Amino acid sequence: MLAFSRLLIGFGILLVLAGIAVRLAGGKLGWLGHLPGDLRFGHVCFPLATCLLVSVVATVVINLIVRILRL
Repeated sequence: MLAFSRLLIGFGILLVLAGIAVRLAGGKLGWLGHLPGDLRFGHVCFPLATCLLVSVVATVVINLIVRILRL
């Protein structure tokens, strides 16, 4: 149970750091959600390309962290 609580604390810290980074980026991320593959039907938006981009970046970052921690 101790390992699980540490894992939850680690994820919480990562979420806080990600929130701070997005907050500091300000208007520099205005293109996010308006990529060519994002579908818009009136006021409804399906950000397919944005989700794909975020998924690829998150996968690369997580794999790098795991590889660094294994050494």
